[in-house]
Amino acid sequence: MADLRDLLRYAADRAADYRDRVGEAPVYPYDVDLDKLRDALGPLPDRPIPADQVVAELADLVEPALVGTAGPRYFGFVVGGSLDAAVAADVLTTGWDNFAFNAVSSPGAAVVEEVTGDWLKQLLGLPSTASYGFGTGGQSANTIGLAAARHQVLRAAGWDVEQDGLMGAPRIRVLANAERHATVDRSLRLLGLGAGALEPVATDDQGALDVDDLRVRLADGVDAPMIVVLQAGNVNTGAFDDVATAAEVAHERGAWVHVDGAFGLWAAASPRHRHLVAGVDAADSWGCDGHKWLNVPYDSGYAFCAHPDAHAASMSYTAAYLSGQGEGPVRHPGDYVIESSRRARGFATYAALRQLGRSGVADLVDRCCALALRFAERLDGQGGIRVVNDVVLNQVLLRCGDTDADTDRVLGTVQRSGVAWMGGTTWHGERMIRLSVSSWRTTEDDVDRTADAILAAASA
Repeated sequence: MADLRDLLRYAADRAADYRDRVGEAPVYPYDVDLDKLRDALGPLPDRPIPADQVVAELADLVEPALVGTAGPRYFGFVVGGSLDAAVAADVLTTGWDNFAFNAVSSPGAAVVEEVTGDWLKQLLGLPSTASYGFGTGGQSANTIGLAAARHQVLRAAGWDVEQDGLMGAPRIRVLANAERHATVDRSLRLLGLGAGALEPVATDDQGALDVDDLRVRLADGVDAPMIVVLQAGNVNTGAFDDVATAAEVAHERGAWVHVDGAFGLWAAASPRHRHLVAGVDAADSWGCDGHKWLNVPYDSGYAFCAHPDAHAASMSYTAAYLSGQGEGPVRHPGDYVIESSRRARGFATYAALRQLGRSGVADLVDRCCALALRFAERLDGQGGIRVVNDVVLNQVLLRCGDTDADTDRVLGTVQRSGVAWMGGTTWHGERMIRLSVSSWRTTEDDVDRTADAILAAASA
């Protein structure tokens, strides 16, 4: 049986070999027989199996069924790859095996999150006094931000939601962009407010919130506790709500303002694109992803709050056995997120930011945006293809031919070709191809190869 050192070397070599190949391998494993894979993985063995055999067989079986999200031509969802330093730091995180609940469970993890949280606030243009939590992604970040909002607006109405729950509480109005990300609705369900609490606000033709409609809706109806959810980066078009104006209007009515900035908030790190998030620091809470544009391994998300007391009140808890909680000069990471037995996510983010530096993060954002524009320039008006959105960030929407079927045919042909993978969407009642350029590994050649595949499919 191999010792741990040999086993880790083998695993690292397999991972490195995979990452070397992923740029030229088919991006999606359409040819894999998943029934055979399922059979090969089971049944549960009756007796122990040597660790080196387990790891080797796992890699042999699963690698052919992996999606090339770590490669340069995966343009689905809004998915980055993973930077080398962040991958290596994540391996260390697993090997160190600390749970980053508080400063007693892992002093090192707690201090690294302190440093990294401050760096993130600087890059994203958020108040230096804001609190932060390292969660699992945009879903947890939105849930945390809205939990803090729920606490604050109900406290202002004389209600302790943490103690008394929602039965009998004042009803909270939630106003959000009609083209918000679906995680907002899910967060409202998880928090007991219900998706029915949400009142959609009209948008312009790019999916940015109509501030005049927000103003009318805020003035309409009973004087209830209110939360306004804004969007930095429409998931289809990349469009930004006017956060500065909308936040001012919302605050005039006493509403809490949460910004879902899962990928768009990274525009703040670029001097060239920072204008898109002007005034974002006026909000009360923010959600952002690390495993999207920062290219940190899964899972990684960040919640920020301008009201640290509300943030901690909505998330923290105490128990007799929780040694160190609420004590000492070091921030306790578990007070600001949903999980207790939590991975030390700060290490990978720290490594990514150290590898890139301030200028490297800006360059990553700028390059992806430039490559999105390259897609638009290569494809718009060619072979019956139209770019239907204003390409202001890293998102490109394509309509192919005259029908939904035409668009889906082109999409399916490119996906099955193995050259690249991107997803489809329905926007304003029509089927679209949705390209998201988010990986540090994507080059102009990757864009051109993908554009050629799309053009070939459109003309077939």
